[in-house]
Amino acid sequence: MDSTIDLRGRDFLAERDFTAPELNYLIDLASTLKRERQRGAERQRLAGRGIALIFEKTSTRTRIAFEAAIAHQGGFSTILDSTSSQIGHKESIADTARVLSRVYDGIEFRGSEHAIVEALAEYAEVPVFNGLTDTWHPTQMLADFLTMREHSTTSPTTKQLSYAYVGDARHNMGNSLLVTGAILGADVRIIAPKSLWPRQEIQDLARERARDSGAQITITEEISEGVAGVNFVHTDVWVSMGEPKEVWAERIDQLLPYRIDTTVMQAAGPQAKFMHCLPAFHDTNTGVGRMLAEDFGLKEGAEVSSEVFDSPASIVFDEAENRLHTIKAVLVATMADKV
Repeated sequence: MDSTIDLRGRDFLAERDFTAPELNYLIDLASTLKRERQRGAERQRLAGRGIALIFEKTSTRTRIAFEAAIAHQGGFSTILDSTSSQIGHKESIADTARVLSRVYDGIEFRGSEHAIVEALAEYAEVPVFNGLTDTWHPTQMLADFLTMREHSTTSPTTKQLSYAYVGDARHNMGNSLLVTGAILGADVRIIAPKSLWPRQEIQDLARERARDSGAQITITEEISEGVAGVNFVHTDVWVSMGEPKEVWAERIDQLLPYRIDTTVMQAAGPQAKFMHCLPAFHDTNTGVGRMLAEDFGLKEGAEVSSEVFDSPASIVFDEAENRLHTIKAVLVATMADKV
């Protein structure tokens, strides 16, 4: 862990705001904190510190990871959502940021527009963290790269990790996996119908950062060629939070050929592990899963088959656990007096 890096007081809004050494520092710190927790030797670096957690969008992993992370470190949290606060209704984002800064040591936001978390950061006097927006998902990236590093058979570091993202690549997961890999020097493949590729400005940003890091960037519609030889295969849901149910038919028509099943995993190779930020529609044990089975005949999963999701290649729950350790690293690095 690079002791020369100091992130105290920094916002954590998007991966593009950080250098490779800074992102690797956070991943290294997460690994250290994870080992401390596992040994029962965790030091509380955030005693008495508090964080306000704003959830415009619902959450499971992001919420529990932030709550548990601050509690493990001796601090406290308060949940704010549309039913329990005046944010955006009777009080502006700017005024909210100013008020929360007087009471808390950090602010997290999870919602749609990236401009909102940027506005919070502009007016807050404490660090602001992006728990997810439609454009970026930086805390998930730290968890994903820690997980890939832990399961890598070829590289003990993030540099030259090899992975593919398959599916709808226009939103936060496609953007973040592309740009983070470009910053960290990975072999990144984005595999999707061309209409669902990341926006051109995101592609341009990734290629610009790749020139500095030596990353390999591939954006293609070809599944078998795209996944060949990668160590990790990522996907995400085909319809994101906030999109109407009516888009399912169109999205299934576009993406059914890109479903992660045994054929795709075999094309990647026996070394490949499967990753998903969750929740995943891989069976009929959810309301959405039952709808997909009844309305579209997808009884064995949508973006991923149940066979792959439940296979030994699936490391999705290691990935989910690592949300805790990497979010804890962000809080400690930015809010603690001393790491």
